[in-house]
Amino acid sequence: MAYSTSTGRAAPPSFTGPADFWAAWAEAPQRWSGLLGEATQAATVQIEPERLRTLQQRYLDEFRQLWSSLLQAETGGEASALEADRRFSHGAWGENRVSRYTAALYLLGARALFDLADSVQADEATRQKLRFAVQQWVDAAAPSNFLALNPEALAKAVQTQGESLRAGVDNWLRDLKQGRLTQTDESVFEVGRNVATTAGQVIFENALFQLIEYAPLTGRVHARPLLFVPPSINKYYILDLQPDNSLVRFAVEQGHRTFVVSWRNPDAGMGHLTWDDYVQDGVIRAMSVVRDVAAQHSEGSINTLGFCVGGTLLANALAVLQARGESCAHSVTLLTTMLDFSDTGVLGVYIDEASVALREATLGQGGLMTGRELASAFSSLRPNDLVWNYVVGNYLKGETPPPFDLLYWNADSTNLPGPLFAWYLRNTYLENKMRQPGALTIAATPLNLQALKLPAYVYASREDHIVPWKTAYETTQILGGPMRFVLGASGHIAGVINPAKRNKRSHWTSPAGQRKLPSKAQDWLDAASEQPGSWWTDWAKWLDKQAGPEIAAPKKPGNARYKGIEPAPGRYVKVRA
Repeated sequence: MAYSTSTGRAAPPSFTGPADFWAAWAEAPQRWSGLLGEATQAATVQIEPERLRTLQQRYLDEFRQLWSSLLQAETGGEASALEADRRFSHGAWGENRVSRYTAALYLLGARALFDLADSVQADEATRQKLRFAVQQWVDAAAPSNFLALNPEALAKAVQTQGESLRAGVDNWLRDLKQGRLTQTDESVFEVGRNVATTAGQVIFENALFQLIEYAPLTGRVHARPLLFVPPSINKYYILDLQPDNSLVRFAVEQGHRTFVVSWRNPDAGMGHLTWDDYVQDGVIRAMSVVRDVAAQHSEGSINTLGFCVGGTLLANALAVLQARGESCAHSVTLLTTMLDFSDTGVLGVYIDEASVALREATLGQGGLMTGRELASAFSSLRPNDLVWNYVVGNYLKGETPPPFDLLYWNADSTNLPGPLFAWYLRNTYLENKMRQPGALTIAATPLNLQALKLPAYVYASREDHIVPWKTAYETTQILGGPMRFVLGASGHIAGVINPAKRNKRSHWTSPAGQRKLPSKAQDWLDAASEQPGSWWTDWAKWLDKQAGPEIAAPKKPGNARYKGIEPAPGRYVKVRA
């Protein structure tokens, strides 16, 4: 996925296969030069002259020190700098004087480029795009990415008598054929066999989704059921990877009658679907089925949970039902969800009027936003971790990545209907209309999120690069009901999928007795207290109060109207893009 800066000349890579990686390497120095030209010469992108002179002088001073240490065969500060960078931490980089110097010179140049990007006198959006472009090409041009400059890969080639190079070529050809990087040993996993294994039944399906009801694991369950709405941009089983890290299983173990929406992976025949379709025929339809199934004991109300874009869809559905006088939800949990889009973090580099207009022209009336392009865009947010790390390991060293369930899920990408994607970009990321009462009409109903007064549990991850935590906090200023906000450690996925049994990381909660949340996220954090372990236990205590009395667990899924269709995880989740 490409974007243009305000100058219209710099664009980041769109990695769709290994051929793109080689092209990026070849073009990297040229693009570095172009970026620097834009930063120092373009009318809208300038650097204050005195600041530029200071940066130049610092670079020259550090370069002289580095050159002097090379001539004298000394190992100074550059050695510790290499050890601190995972790409150069292997002993081979420090043992070879040329390799040590090459890596140190690269790091020096990288720092200089980032300093230049940070010093640009321009609006914040332009500066963010420039820094992002610099990040892409600096990471692509690292000497560790080149076989001839990587002493670790060369040593392995010698030790294996060239076998590592042969395996690397095999890996490259495999990835070239499949059109994406291999990030884990995918042969280890199979949906329904060792991921997405919580027992249940599909009890409803339409063209958009299957609804799974999970078998109870306790003799008694809460009367009010729980519906999970995952993001339509990914497969649902991020919430049900394996038994020891499954949020779905955790909910079932807590005595909740649990249902999950499993979105269908769109094909060409679904290329006409819109945001309204996903709200009305997706989330609202799922809520209706769950309410019907549990109506005998729940008085027609259910608890709901939405994750990421699933949370945005869920909030829209709840507001639509509220406006229609058909409210059926008792509570809502929103995990790393944006309802306000004033600060979208690094993803904002992809969004401007020109790029959105292009998407509307090409996809707005029909077609698919492919899972491959979506995956490429998200990988570019963390290129060293999600791209170049595997280029070096898979191709230069001929290694097979270790099995990791989360990365297997990450590679199982999904398409999106073009009209939905184009609408979402304009009305949220570009124009931030969703939080404005009446600014949008969803499913023929004016949208007013402020009218939602139900209890809400809002969770954000502190290091989230997709949904910045302070943006997620804005939800507390939009919804009107009693609110609990919790901040977890780590990022967008690892922060959410943090099993209580492992007792890892930490989370922050409001001070005891705090009734009204501050308007500013930082004010909340300043007063919050850090708690050890997973946020799951805090959520379980909150949800227990929303779930109603306990009743005997149902002996079979669904009811007379909605009967079992097939065992979980169902057919839809197994369709690959």
